[in-house]
Amino acid sequence: MATGPSMADDAPQAMATSILIVDDHPSFRAAARMLLEAEGFVVVGEAGDGATAISEARRLTPDAVLLDVNLPDTDGFTVAAQLAPGPAIVLTSSRDAVEFGPLVDRSGARGFLAKADLSGAGLRELLA
Repeated sequence: MATGPSMADDAPQAMATSILIVDDHPSFRAAARMLLEAEGFVVVGEAGDGATAISEARRLTPDAVLLDVNLPDTDGFTVAAQLAPGPAIVLTSSRDAVEFGPLVDRSGARGFLAKADLSGAGLRELLA
């Protein structure tokens, strides 16, 4: 006996969010990759400086960029401005957001996550 599609077939499928991780510390990139992939994100690439971040974001077209504020060749605020109006940007740093004053708000980023507070849930909240 033939049956029609189940209700489960009609449910929208959640798409994984693709992420580019930008940080000058390979150990942080590796830890962030493991954490985010375990939480259902797809890490499509990594970059260790601003110039590479811009070229990789344009090449890979991720949904979002986890972007360190302090990079060896520039700062995350400059990179965020150069990527606009591209992927969603979430700034990160080992420092607190208050140390950057209004720069986070002016950057066009979706928000800021301290590196110590990085989690899939926190990132999802900012990207929602």
